[in-house]
Amino acid sequence: MASRILLPPLLLFLLLGSHCSTGAAARRQLLQARRAGDPNSQVKFDFSPFLIEYKNGRVKRLMGTNVVAASSDALTGVTSRDVTIDPSTGVAARLYLPSFRANTRVPVLVYFHGGAFVVESAFTPIYHAYLNTLAARAGVVAVSVNYRLAPEHPLPAAYGDSWAALKWVLANANANAGSDPWLSQYGDLSRLFLAGDSAGGNIAHNLALRAGEEGLDGGARIKGVALLDPYFQGRSPVGADSTDPAYLQSAARTWNFICAGRYPINHPYADPLLLPASSWQHLGASRVLVTVSGQDRLSPWQRAYYAALRGSAWPGEAELYETPGEGHVYFLTKLGSPQALAEMAKLVAFINRD
Repeated sequence: MASRILLPPLLLFLLLGSHCSTGAAARRQLLQARRAGDPNSQVKFDFSPFLIEYKNGRVKRLMGTNVVAASSDALTGVTSRDVTIDPSTGVAARLYLPSFRANTRVPVLVYFHGGAFVVESAFTPIYHAYLNTLAARAGVVAVSVNYRLAPEHPLPAAYGDSWAALKWVLANANANAGSDPWLSQYGDLSRLFLAGDSAGGNIAHNLALRAGEEGLDGGARIKGVALLDPYFQGRSPVGADSTDPAYLQSAARTWNFICAGRYPINHPYADPLLLPASSWQHLGASRVLVTVSGQDRLSPWQRAYYAALRGSAWPGEAELYETPGEGHVYFLTKLGSPQALAEMAKLVAFINRD
């Protein structure tokens, strides 16, 4: 019998509400195939509305598969191009360069997209639009990382891919030895930032932790980490809305699917609150920004993360930014709304503050 994850309502759309019609059409096709007795339609795992995994190993993604080409964006004046970071794994990135004066060095922002670790990419319309806008408003060279997705590549693949991408950025932003023309000519590694939404926020946190514990090439340091509605949760109930046993069971099954059972949900990868007290002080960043959307079911863990960081021996500065009345990563699908623009202004100020 096929397993099925029952996701909480707000996590169901997880930044991807614009693809609902595509997902509905795919579901209708699936039902028609089942009725027709298609042997390839036997489901192993139903992770709707994200994807369906079949018993023959095929994975059908129901959203987040459309891509747009790199381009010169007339609206923002930002130019983008794609690079391959590791040909052996297919890890790649899309770079964004805003318009600014010659001989100018600007912050370097490494961005990790969301999508529950299973859908979306650096090349989908929703992220292309967001990074164009962010690069223009913040005046940064942005590197949007395209890491491999589960279930074909379960965690920790996304962490390893993202670490490799960060090391590639450091090597190529070296003013003396870097080979990428944008990073080496315009990137200022003394102003290095990591950012990500949802699953990407989870990745950004885990990379900052690894950077603090292992160090970065060339003695580089991360100035700031922006965790935008990060994907943190665990078995331990945090807050009144998190005590629903069905929700906690669903969250555990979701995480099990993402990492192929390698880590329980009460692992620090999913729930940083379980980190040893000594680990917090090694978080490799001077500043951390955590954003929370009021209607996000993950918000209790996000607030608890901020509180734990503030209460730890970590010597940096933490900020919390809340948007009442909005759902998980609303700012991606409502990019031009007053709330999304205000949140982006906060992120821009976080990056450009001395």
